[in-house]
Amino acid sequence: MPRKTIYKRDGWDEKLELIEGWARDGLIDEQIAEKMGIGIRTLYEYKEKYPQFSQALKRNKEVVDAKVEKALLKRALGYDYEETKVTMTDKGSKSKRIERTTKHAQPDTTAQIFWLKNRKPDEWRDKQQVEIETTKKLEDFFKD
Repeated sequence: MPRKTIYKRDGWDEKLELIEGWARDGLIDEQIAEKMGIGIRTLYEYKEKYPQFSQALKRNKEVVDAKVEKALLKRALGYDYEETKVTMTDKGSKSKRIERTTKHAQPDTTAQIFWLKNRKPDEWRDKQQVEIETTKKLEDFFKD
């Protein structure tokens, strides 16, 4: 006997907001299904049967994907950041000295490689296929 769907239970809108939050937090479908208390196949059925549900997941996954892309690009190119250091001026005193220093994070070659392999796979994949045309046949090389 099949389980009852949780999609149509009371308070679905509240649950949809929770599910959207999980997608925004970067959870993958398997993790979302587990948190919902359903199997992955049921989640896929919901996505197919209820376009509102499918769009909510897609839209919210795009949010976190964009954040990760932005962070990866920032790491690949290098960036400046401010470091704050708080020190006590005198022993036993409550006065503090705040030092702010601008630092530079160097570009990360691993992030650059990852970015290029994914954005330009034809040019940056590890194994490139090269075709060479020749007018000679292989048999001609083995003749006397």
